[in-house]
Amino acid sequence: MIDRDIHFARALVIDGNTLLRNVAAAQLRDMGIGKVVQTARMREARLLLEREAFDIVICNREVEGSEVSGQDLLDELRRERQLAYGTVFMMVTSQARYSEVVEAAEASLDGLLVRPYTGALLAERLVQARQRKRELADLLQALDAQQFENALVIAVRRFQARQPHWVYCGRLAAELLLRLDRAAQARQVFERLAEAQGGAAWARLGVVRALVALGETASARRAVTELIEADAGSADAHDLLGRILVEQCDFDGALEQYRSAAELTPGCLLRAQHAGALAFYQGEAESATALLERAIGLGVQSKLFDALTLLMLAMLRLDRGDAPGLASMAEQLRRYRERFPQSARLLRFEGAASVLTNLLARKPEAALQALAALSGQAGEADFDLEAANIVLALWARVPPENCPAAEREALVERIGMRFCTSKALAEVLAASARRAEPALGGIRRCQAQVSALTQRALESSMHGDPAGAVHQLLEAGRSTLNAKFLEMAATIAERHAAAVPDAPALAAQARALLERSCAALNHIAGIQRSGRSPGGLQLRAPAPAAAAAPSAPLA
Repeated sequence: MIDRDIHFARALVIDGNTLLRNVAAAQLRDMGIGKVVQTARMREARLLLEREAFDIVICNREVEGSEVSGQDLLDELRRERQLAYGTVFMMVTSQARYSEVVEAAEASLDGLLVRPYTGALLAERLVQARQRKRELADLLQALDAQQFENALVIAVRRFQARQPHWVYCGRLAAELLLRLDRAAQARQVFERLAEAQGGAAWARLGVVRALVALGETASARRAVTELIEADAGSADAHDLLGRILVEQCDFDGALEQYRSAAELTPGCLLRAQHAGALAFYQGEAESATALLERAIGLGVQSKLFDALTLLMLAMLRLDRGDAPGLASMAEQLRRYRERFPQSARLLRFEGAASVLTNLLARKPEAALQALAALSGQAGEADFDLEAANIVLALWARVPPENCPAAEREALVERIGMRFCTSKALAEVLAASARRAEPALGGIRRCQAQVSALTQRALESSMHGDPAGAVHQLLEAGRSTLNAKFLEMAATIAERHAAAVPDAPALAAQARALLERSCAALNHIAGIQRSGRSPGGLQLRAPAPAAAAAPSAPLA
């Protein structure tokens, strides 16, 4: 018996070879493990790990009949925070090249076994891994409880003292600092880890992510480009460069990088969705269709699947005049919404599918009625950038002879003034409208108006009238719900509190309106996911009532 609690453990064995899978399961049972679950397919394994808690996972690195490797599965689970901290994950391989050993170490595997191996060796490795989990129990328990400040204190203490597993603790500390918006300190830790680990790619990638968080995108771009030149097979580096290029409005370059990341990790559901979404916006229908269809094949039941994939494919089906294909997407959206009946987002998707179906059936009146209902939500608090993109994409598909010009132009104005907070977002709105006039001109005008108003407010503030700037921005923000106006109003009020009468109240008004503006949801729909960090270890989102501890010193 491995330890006294082993009979309570639940294990999962993932292997495409029936005989080898059964042997591994029998070995685990002989060790006293209480329950052993087996699967031959990566897709099923991912769903099991998303839905159930396992203490031990034994996964074959090369799975027969699957283009997805065990390493791909582990990387995605950790990147998307679907694997518990206390789970022991061991990889089995038929060969152990040096590069694979390095990759396993960088992935923080709990063990790498080379076939053929004995039950005694497996037991020995499990004893070591479970002992390591016990030694780090205080840190792992703090993470599972989402007590991130407490976890940071523990991780930094172990890292600085170079206690056992100090590299792992340093990496966790850096990830926590990024999560807690302390990017400058995260950069320091990643740089120290990179030096200590001989320039390990994961540590250098962490430095790049910290630079992105600090807004130093030019430096981040140079650094990640160097990483790709040194190792073109780093999917995380391609993914991160794609994110940087999106922020710099280089959408063609970003699509190339996202596509590379998706090709390097063909079993990664999110990367297929991200690359497919950007291809959709860029008007590359064939590429978008292939990538989005791959995402569906990887698992509609997965927690990582985004129903936006179905809606984008429905639009592509309309563009091709594919009635059966469109009907299939509409039906899948209907079934998907049945799983989440309270979701306003999915209700919006279903309404959008109705517009598309009526357009293809040449029922313009029914299509416009459904589209008007969606457009009427443009001033509501939960109408985010994604909703704006969807509505613009639907209007762009209404035949000109059926399109009420005045209604469409008013909607473009309303959406543009609300969401043109940056050049990148304005470009995505333009792409959603298929870069066609007159919508394109309306979006460009809104972008210019937002830029001009913010510039005037800045000049007023710099020339001694911060109060006038705050009131000007607050009034514009109240009428448009533009997050840029509201953020700037709050910032100027707080920075020049002595010169702005009722500054705290004005800042509070701006912050309250900012919550209504859906600023937190205004990532580029389908491309940038809130809380996702390419190359990072899994860190769950903080709980509202998470316990706090004093900040961990890094000096």
